[in-house]
Amino acid sequence: MRDGADPDNPQSAIRNPQLRGAVAVRVGVDVGGTFTDLVALADNGEIAVRKVVTTPHDPAVGMFRAIELLSAPVDILVHGTTIATNALLERRGARVVLVTTRGFEDLLWLRRQDRAALYDLARDHPPPLVARGDVLGVAERMGPTGVLQSLADAEVERVVAEVQALAPQSVAVAFLFAFRHPEHERRIAAALRGALGESVPVAASHEVLPVFREFERVSTTTAEAYLRPKVATYLAGLDRDARSRGVAALRIMTSAGGTLAPAAAACRTAALALSGPAGGVVGARLVGAAVGLSELLTLDMGGTSADASLVTGGAAVHDAAGAVAGIPLALASMRAALSRWGRRAPERCRGRRAMAAGALDPPSPTPVSCWAGSTPRARWRTRCGSTRVPRRTLWRRWATPRDAMPPRSPRESSRSRPP
Repeated sequence: MRDGADPDNPQSAIRNPQLRGAVAVRVGVDVGGTFTDLVALADNGEIAVRKVVTTPHDPAVGMFRAIELLSAPVDILVHGTTIATNALLERRGARVVLVTTRGFEDLLWLRRQDRAALYDLARDHPPPLVARGDVLGVAERMGPTGVLQSLADAEVERVVAEVQALAPQSVAVAFLFAFRHPEHERRIAAALRGALGESVPVAASHEVLPVFREFERVSTTTAEAYLRPKVATYLAGLDRDARSRGVAALRIMTSAGGTLAPAAAACRTAALALSGPAGGVVGARLVGAAVGLSELLTLDMGGTSADASLVTGGAAVHDAAGAVAGIPLALASMRAALSRWGRRAPERCRGRRAMAAGALDPPSPTPVSCWAGSTPRARWRTRCGSTRVPRRTLWRRWATPRDAMPPRSPRESSRSRPP
């Protein structure tokens, strides 16, 4: 057993002494809705843990308060943040103008035809992040093979003038087939950036998500424009304050489990939507490897949201078709589809993809006792001693070997069983 391992747990190989001395450390900080958690790791393997109350007005205040409790120089600071997540949940992002191909202005409202509650006719989708009056159509068209309708210089000038008249805080540009032919999108984005300046960011879909499927690409680009002013301002101030406190390097955790420099993360703010939960999944995978466990279910329950993820075969399951607060984000994240499976029957509706990967066992046969009297009406007959047997029970008895059947009622025993 390694030094510092838990003697009560023979599988534990994790050292956890408290940090001693003013040695340089690597620090990981997760800023949640209620608490800010810090873990510092020294080169000799010593660990220190700090927990402070989050400061909602400026999350960086609570983070640096936790760092000051270490009294040790910081070599690298890895930061997981929920600022993008909370902005989507609370709808506190920027006012966005969406510039898209003429004829496709209603794409975010048409969306996919799936519904969160299939039989709830009064349930509606969350509204898009952009108002319908802030969507501008452009007379241009790209097809799979190239230009179908050219983008005229006069049209570029018109679009720039209308966007300026709307006075947005951010602009999203998403044209049809821009993932393959981004020439028109580049012209519009360059013209808008030159006219609006650096104070109004412009997010182009060929830069944010250059893949096919128009709805997901437009939705992700709109979310990027919605988050960028708020998140970029936060990251710029965080980087400045970290350098003033002697932090050698600052890295921002992404939804996929990697890290980005602050300048790069400020241009990919939609990729930070699940930044905080991703760090927990990475840590759970490493802890599982240390104790010899490769199949894990992680649950990160914070003050604002709760996220479940899956680790199978020692690797985190990534989901590239997720949503946050009902807003589709087609970016890789470690939040697995397990949260959707949890609403279904645990045995009969397992995820096929997880079973194929070996993450879940195939569904076991349902016992006959689970089917007998399963409806309220059938249970009422059972309590009242009714002589009628539900057809579902009979079908299960016919399909079950005789030696596996439970005892029959007198009335049912008089029925003949088919050969």
